[in-house]
Amino acid sequence: MESEVPIGRRVAYWRVRRRMSQQVFADRLGKSKSWVDKVERGVRALDKVSTLRDIAAALRIDHALLLGQDSRPVDVTARIEDVELIGAALSAYDIALERPTAGPTVPDAARVMRGVAHAWTSYQHARYPALIDLLPDLLAGAQRGHAHDPRAGRVPLVEAYRLTAALLVKLGETGLAWLAADRAMALATGDPVLVASATVQLGQVLRATGRARAAGRAALTAAYRIGQADPDAARLSLCGTLLVQAALAAARQGDDRAAAARIDEAADLAAEVGDGHDHHHTGFGPTAVALAGVAVGVELGTADDAIARHGEAVGRAGWRWLPPEHRAAHLIEAARAYLQTEDPGSAARVLLDADLIAPSEVRHRPAAREVLAHAADHPEAPSTIVALAAIVGVSRA
Repeated sequence: MESEVPIGRRVAYWRVRRRMSQQVFADRLGKSKSWVDKVERGVRALDKVSTLRDIAAALRIDHALLLGQDSRPVDVTARIEDVELIGAALSAYDIALERPTAGPTVPDAARVMRGVAHAWTSYQHARYPALIDLLPDLLAGAQRGHAHDPRAGRVPLVEAYRLTAALLVKLGETGLAWLAADRAMALATGDPVLVASATVQLGQVLRATGRARAAGRAALTAAYRIGQADPDAARLSLCGTLLVQAALAAARQGDDRAAAARIDEAADLAAEVGDGHDHHHTGFGPTAVALAGVAVGVELGTADDAIARHGEAVGRAGWRWLPPEHRAAHLIEAARAYLQTEDPGSAARVLLDADLIAPSEVRHRPAAREVLAHAADHPEAPSTIVALAAIVGVSRA
């Protein structure tokens, strides 16, 4: 529980989150650096309320946070009922069975599309709890809209299913994610662009369920199909993103040559698209491909290469243009690479950065929580990451 985290570790955790060195923090408090170090290590007790308030003011937090009285560890299981509502929306066949629906109003396609666009923005900013609450009604509205006007409602519903699959993969709900991706693929059939966009999420789901070979085949088929048409930035982005999916699938199978070939193909397309775009919610560009190269290295176990690529990728101008979700997800992959090289300090640093950029990416994703637990469990783990793990409520023990 968070209340069991020593106050000194809390101080260290928040100081690092505020990007202050011990010396800068000490100067703001009118204390010595040695005093700060002893507080953070638990050698010196903090038993004066006035001192706690001064520290909280310097850290720009409520002093109750230092005492563990104002916030609770993230409890992922508390969201289970809400995720089940998404499952219920996906499993509803009221329209096909001509049952009366709870929402008789049929939203027009433009309104549904605005709702889907808003939901994609929430996803890209890693606002997962809010998105979980939003999706059941969004899915129901998109389904009613498509039933009322199949032509105008097709794209919004495919996008709603894509988004649902993407979120559910993040949350480790792969069974429901597969249902959403399958719905998107079935609805997209006949439109190469829609099929390509739906296949992006299908590839994620297949890899998450241990079907890397099938993921690679689907991604390559859709990529080459969309690539045969007259190229524009949007189609190139889809094609390139699918090639990235194929690279990750190949890496999952240990095929380093195929993974490298797909990354090279994607890089060629990315050079034509450029950074700073988000066609079909892919964020595709040279920086995205560079980050994918890191993920491929982590999958293949070539951690030193992955770390070198990470340093180059985050130094690109395009790094700051990527959505918070994308950047935080990458930093979690970088943490995996650092842990493979027994460097818990660097793993802690990038995990803290990820938590600062997009807290839900670290705190709600089971895969990210596992990385955090692994980092905190290392014998040489910094106190800051141990504190974060305790606050989040994860442990490998």
